[in-house]
Amino acid sequence: MYLFLTLAILIVVSTISIGVVKLFKNEVINTAGVRRAIKTNLLSFVPVLTGLIITMIPQVAHAASTNPSSGLGFLAAGLSTGLAAIGAGYAVGSVGSSALGAVSEDPKILGKTLIFVGLAEGIAIYGLIISIMILGRL
Repeated sequence: MYLFLTLAILIVVSTISIGVVKLFKNEVINTAGVRRAIKTNLLSFVPVLTGLIITMIPQVAHAASTNPSSGLGFLAAGLSTGLAAIGAGYAVGSVGSSALGAVSEDPKILGKTLIFVGLAEGIAIYGLIISIMILGRL
């Protein structure tokens, strides 16, 4: 765990220091250089963060609980609510923009489009209900 944490800090500090040095040298910033820097940063930082998360999950899951399985229950409750909210946000965004376009064409269908937006928002409520059910079992 400490290896991944040290690597993550090293990548962040080196990225910031390289940016500051380039800023003070007044180097010309071109699109190819920025793309290469972003690719390098992502290809080095994402695996380190993945390793850090994987090595920290057992400690986070069992933190401050008398029953070792309750930590994973809290993790499951958080994931069900969070992922449902992300899905609902995506659904409301796409359905809402389509509904707005349809209402601009024909204002009489406003009520029908609101039903579809409400159905998309229901995804988040389902995730919250599952989360409450999981927390009720702990």
